[in-house]
Amino acid sequence: MPASEYERIKVAQRYFRNDMPQVRYKNAEGLLVEREFMSINVTKMCAHRLASIIYNEQSTINVGNESDNEFLQDVLADNDFNNQYEERLESGIALGGFAVRPYVQNDKIKLAWVQADQFYPLHNNTNEIDEAAIASKTVVTENNSPVYYTLLEFHQWDNDTYKITNELYRSESATSVGIQVPLTTLPEYEQLAPEVNLKGLTNPLFAYFKTPGANNKQADSPLGLGIVDNAKHEIDAINITHDQFVHEVQLGKRRIAVPAEMLKPGARFGGQDTASNQRPLMFDPKEDIYMQMYGDADAIGIKDLTTNIRNDQYSQSMDFFLKEFENSVGLSQGTFTNSPSGVQTATEVVTNNSMTYQTRSSYLTQVDKQLKTLIKAIFELAQCGQLFSDGKPRFAGDIEDLVIDIDYQDGVFTDKTTQFTQDSQAVTMGVMPKKRFLMRNFNLDEQQADQWLEELSQEQPEGNLNSLLENGDYPQGEDEPEPDEGD
Repeated sequence: MPASEYERIKVAQRYFRNDMPQVRYKNAEGLLVEREFMSINVTKMCAHRLASIIYNEQSTINVGNESDNEFLQDVLADNDFNNQYEERLESGIALGGFAVRPYVQNDKIKLAWVQADQFYPLHNNTNEIDEAAIASKTVVTENNSPVYYTLLEFHQWDNDTYKITNELYRSESATSVGIQVPLTTLPEYEQLAPEVNLKGLTNPLFAYFKTPGANNKQADSPLGLGIVDNAKHEIDAINITHDQFVHEVQLGKRRIAVPAEMLKPGARFGGQDTASNQRPLMFDPKEDIYMQMYGDADAIGIKDLTTNIRNDQYSQSMDFFLKEFENSVGLSQGTFTNSPSGVQTATEVVTNNSMTYQTRSSYLTQVDKQLKTLIKAIFELAQCGQLFSDGKPRFAGDIEDLVIDIDYQDGVFTDKTTQFTQDSQAVTMGVMPKKRFLMRNFNLDEQQADQWLEELSQEQPEGNLNSLLENGDYPQGEDEPEPDEGD
């Protein structure tokens, strides 16, 4: 993998952290001074916005078999998956990708989160990365100096054997891997085997998320591009505009020039130190708007030096660059600015097939691919009995037979009442399975939907779900529509 790919990831990380260099300039006296660069972290804002509308804590992942689903839910809950995934997705969108790797610890399946700069593809075809190296850095202090340890974890195929190789490297420099040392050098890796061979696997034990779209920076790279990679100029323009505006506001505070003698401490009369013998100050000592000017007091007088702040010009410039940024990252106009038609409702977003909705759909395709790969990897790992203390596998089925159902809870983009009505009509017309209707509209898994259908058939032997819908089964909180007076 070209080093340039990881150099651009470093740049993206700096923007995501909002780690900007100081502004250097010469003041009125010709001295070189520095000040903080007053930027806006639009990279973070954009990534957070996209992640929150793609996947959130209300999303659900289920598999068809009840016992398998119970096992999966335990794994996801033990890893606080929904909250963790949304956070990791946010950084993945900003940097271009990330990976998840399941592993066994104390007879439980845990999930390790791998950032973009820790993931190194070793082999890939047109669609998948099936071999990779994962780097994990640890910094320890030795002899009062920092020492950098890097664990390289290689995931590779040797015919039908899945091989995981662990290598530990030590360096006194943060920019180099260094020399290989035994795994026992660090306490946390003492129990780690140098090599693990697993048979019977059909999928890699990691799942990589790649941002949608082609990598136009490195055409043959399987890594995705982050927000900064194709919007850096727009982000820089936004930051420069905001910085200059804030600086102008700071310099635009009211300032009044007065002769220097007007700000001198009051003189004392008669050599006495009592306050009653002191000439009163010309201005309130708490005032900070007056500036001393030296010269002829009569010529100087009292002058207002306050400059007008170019609020309209900066506002228009900022609005222009933000709209360019929205177009560049695939968000509808109005996401960070006021849209021409005002604030858009969720229904308008869907109806207008807006850019945000299309972008979200593209991201969902990649998220869905990663999540299904991850679920398969979890069950692949559960099949390996040798990884558990009792030597027994936690899953004995066929990975390819898993029915994975992911509900992204599209509440922001989907009107639930409209969906219920449309799905009810589809069931009545016979173009939508009743089981699918129950799963979509009542958040049931396949097992629960089958149970509902069984209970319905027992309660209504003469009828069916179609008649139930036709006879007034409306969503909670919805009343049956009243007939027109003319009916």
